[in-house]
Parts: sequence; structure tokens; C-alpha cells
Amino acid sequence: MSPLSLREVHSELGARFTELVGMEAVADYGDPAAEHAALGNAVGIIDLSFRGRLCLTGSDRVRLLHGQVTNDIQRLKTGDGCYAAFTSPKGKLQADVNVYALAQELLLDVEPGLVPMLQARFDHHIVADDVQVVDVAPYYGLISIQGPLAARLPAKLGVGLEIPEAPHSVRHVSEPAIGDLYLARCSRTGGDGFDLFVPSDAMAMVFDRLLLAAKQEGGRAVGWTALDLARVEAGIPRFGVDMDESNLPPEAGLDRDGISYSKGCYIGQETIARLRTYGQVAKALRGLRLEGDPANLPAKGDRLLKEGREVGYLTSIVRSPTAGPVALGYVRRESNTPGTALTVRAAGGEIAATVVPLPFVARG
Repeated sequence: MSPLSLREVHSELGARFTELVGMEAVADYGDPAAEHAALGNAVGIIDLSFRGRLCLTGSDRVRLLHGQVTNDIQRLKTGDGCYAAFTSPKGKLQADVNVYALAQELLLDVEPGLVPMLQARFDHHIVADDVQVVDVAPYYGLISIQGPLAARLPAKLGVGLEIPEAPHSVRHVSEPAIGDLYLARCSRTGGDGFDLFVPSDAMAMVFDRLLLAAKQEGGRAVGWTALDLARVEAGIPRFGVDMDESNLPPEAGLDRDGISYSKGCYIGQETIARLRTYGQVAKALRGLRLEGDPANLPAKGDRLLKEGREVGYLTSIVRSPTAGPVALGYVRRESNTPGTALTVRAAGGEIAATVVPLPFVARG
């Protein structure tokens, strides 16, 4: 397991650790319920340095990435960004990605464990192109600021960081004592949120400053347990959990903001364009409210039934303090209209479920 660079800092705060695809992450700081409340009512500071970070440099970087992902990279100006997906030649998901256009680079933020696969993919397609692919995780950490008061914190660093206004836009500042900082607007809980890319040598100092600022606003340090709960409440799918190599991007709802249907050719484009032209996907990710309060929640992969016939399966299942027991899952088109009654076939018995609109919990 690859340890967090700030492990000692987190340990001093009472952190308990977990593993995510071979990477160490903070599970919680002893009170996941309070951490979850901070994300909904104030602000939380999360060390996301377990995620993968790549930079593409060179004069052909835009052309190369444009032909690799589902969204339009050529339209991005410096300071812009977008959400996108890498797909196979048959249009199946291989990764989702946040892309940020920096002055001389394209910065890619991906789920943990995906960097080796993406590096190999790029190497396969770089022939005579002027593109260099750099794993920047050893040089830059990632701190996320999430919650309704998140926009108050960057100014408290005292380095002149501007707030990026548009989704996935990014702002840069160079500070002599810290180095180059990049602040991107990125919601990970359905409400306001930002990701801050920080030089590794300055991570401890910046984390401490942000945590102090968060506490002044009634916030706190937050671990993965609370963040993932808030993600599910918001109905945000996670690659490797709610979507994988068996899914087409529109099935997971990526056509809302992660697919351009006007950009032209990219790997997997033909299949995805055909779906839009000739009809809807056969199944789609939906929200499901589990009836009552089952003592044992169902598990990932448990089947969904309608009148005894299998129509889908569960992916993420949580017990929300606000919404109760809820889940994300794929449901066939003829059975996924909100209000449809279904049954979960779980190890502990059958559980009634209802298809409901997302998000389960709305955050401003």
C-alpha cells in the first residue's frame, strides 16, 4: 500500500486509515458522523492525494487527448476544464477524468490505480507526436475543500488565489514560499467544492492553514467514509464502484456533462454516437430508496426484481442520516421510471425498493 505523504499529520489528528486500490487514505478522524455533517452544513478539508494525477505536455497534447476522451478538449482555453471519460474501441468505460487546461500542460485527475493503464494507453498512441506524459503525484498533492462554506477558505491562505467560477475551471497563483498552486472548482458532494493542487513540499503547511480556516467556519478535517456517503447522497457515480468496463458512459449518466456529441472522432465515438442516434441505453443508473430500515443493508451486486423478473443490480448502498437507507443501481429502461416499485434480493431476505429521482440529498 502506498502511504499518504501527510500520514503523520493525519495521525496527530486521530486519523484511522483505509486502503483504496492500493493507496492509503484517511477513513475518518474518529467521528465520521460529525465529518459528514460538516460537509452538509459548513466545510470539510479532505486529503485526496491517493488519487492519480498526470500531466500532458508538448505541442500535440491537446490533439492527442482530444482523440482519446469523450469531451471536447480542443475548445478548452487556459483556465478551462471539463469532465470526460476514456472508452474502449467498443465504447465501454475505462476511466473517468477531470481535465484542466493549464498554460503549458493538461492536468488529469483520475481515480486511484488508473495511472499505469492510462500511461500505457498514451504510450501506445504516441508515435511521432510531441507529447510527454508525466506522473505528477510525487510532486503535487491534492486537497479538496467541500461544503457550503468552501468558497470562503481559499482567500484565507493569503496567497491571492482567485475563485474559479465555472464548473471545472481552474485558477493559478505562484507564491514564493509555497510554489505554484492550482485551484479548480470541482464538486464531490453535489454542493460547492474545490480541489487544490499543492506542491508536495508545501502540503503540510497548506493543509494546516486550510484546516485552521475550516475550523473558524465550523468545519473540520474529513475522511473518506463521510465523503463517500455524501457522494452517494448526491447521486454521483464512482468509477470502479458504480461504473466500470462493462458500462457505456450514457448508462452512468455521463452524457449530462462528460460527452460532446459534436466534437468528432475519438476512441469509442462510433458506439456512443449510435446510441444517441438510434435510441436510449438498455439500462441506466438510478436512485433507489430502500423501504423501512433493514438491519442489514444489501450488498453491491444484489439483484433488483420487478414482479419476480430480474431488472437490474445495486452498486453503492448507504444509510444516510437524512434520506435513510438508499442505493445506486442499474435498472432496465422499462422499469426505471421514478416511482416504480422493485424488490432487492439480498442475503438477508427480500427488501422493497422504489426508484426515486437523484440526488437523495440536495446541497446548495
